[in-house]
Amino acid sequence: MAVSWLQDREVADLCIGKPPTRPIPLSATVGDALLALRNAGADDRLAVWAADRAAPERRACVGKVCMVDVICYLCAEENLEAPCAALGAPVSAFLFPKAAAPLVRRVEPSSSILEALDAIFDGVQSLVVPIRAAASRRKLAGGGGSAEFCWLTQEDFLRFFLNSIFLFSPVPALSVSDLGLVRPAALTVRHQDPALCALPLIRAALTEQTSVAVISNNGHLVGEISPSTLAHLDERVAAALAALSAGELTAYIDCSGTLPESATRSIKARLREKGLLGMLELLEADFSPPFSPTTSCSSSSSSDDESSPSAAPSNCRRPRRLRSVGSYSARMGRQSEEAIVCHPWSSLVAVMIQASTHRVGYVWVVDDDYFLVGMVTLSDMLKVFREQLA
Repeated sequence: MAVSWLQDREVADLCIGKPPTRPIPLSATVGDALLALRNAGADDRLAVWAADRAAPERRACVGKVCMVDVICYLCAEENLEAPCAALGAPVSAFLFPKAAAPLVRRVEPSSSILEALDAIFDGVQSLVVPIRAAASRRKLAGGGGSAEFCWLTQEDFLRFFLNSIFLFSPVPALSVSDLGLVRPAALTVRHQDPALCALPLIRAALTEQTSVAVISNNGHLVGEISPSTLAHLDERVAAALAALSAGELTAYIDCSGTLPESATRSIKARLREKGLLGMLELLEADFSPPFSPTTSCSSSSSSDDESSPSAAPSNCRRPRRLRSVGSYSARMGRQSEEAIVCHPWSSLVAVMIQASTHRVGYVWVVDDDYFLVGMVTLSDMLKVFREQLA
């Protein structure tokens, strides 16, 4: 029954009500992308468009950019001492990582749900789907008509299957452990480690649409560094990432990047101690339009009081709380300080609801003592339904 029902469903069914992508040309700089992201509102990613070499009059989506891309680029070893200068580099500098499969693929509205789902399993992060007829196309400046397209992600497929969960009974009632969905949490960092040590892990988590677990010395989950949360902050996170420990960075993220003045002074003091004066410039930069990498970054020679580094963002909220799948409040909406968790015996449908409610691509798996067991990802959940449809 489920197979015959899905055979009649098209990708267009998942695109109803989706907003158009926000465009940026491939010729844009990192600074251009930063400004666009700061003004993007609720949309946390940009569609990067380039001319089709075979047909120059046409445009094609060649990738996407979010604030996490910018943050990781500014914190790269070669840019750490002069991040403001790095803002003048082309956006392609981090758009095409070596030996990586394309993360964006175009899919036609008439394609079947299964065809689109298989593209996700090929390693594609997002599908870009035309949402306007050719006759109504209008070109945006530098965007090549990108307003005609919308994003389609794993999250959309998850909601699609949740709306039809009854067709797959009794599988959704099985535990994530019985279904073999609990995978090891490979991306972990100790809470006392420098946050910069987590930089390659953050890049990997962004690609895999997961997160970096911050654990105690005895393996308990104490927080996370989530790309989905970082994507809604701004470039000042790069300075915090360069100055703080992993545990302190989670406290910074909990504050949504807004710290007490004493904690901000502490970050500046640490940056001075490390000789990262360029990061000080980034922290104090004014990115109001018009933007120029050479003029927007102010001098870091301010006369701020240099408080002791030990005063780091501990003045902010307490370390993240962990919400389990059985908690009523966990289903009421995610806040930045919460790491979303379930247990090995949690049912698939319960974990799906949790991931959908909190808009995350993963759920951490812990035991009764909150020892980190592993994680369940959206991709693995979706594979269960794909197998049922085979």
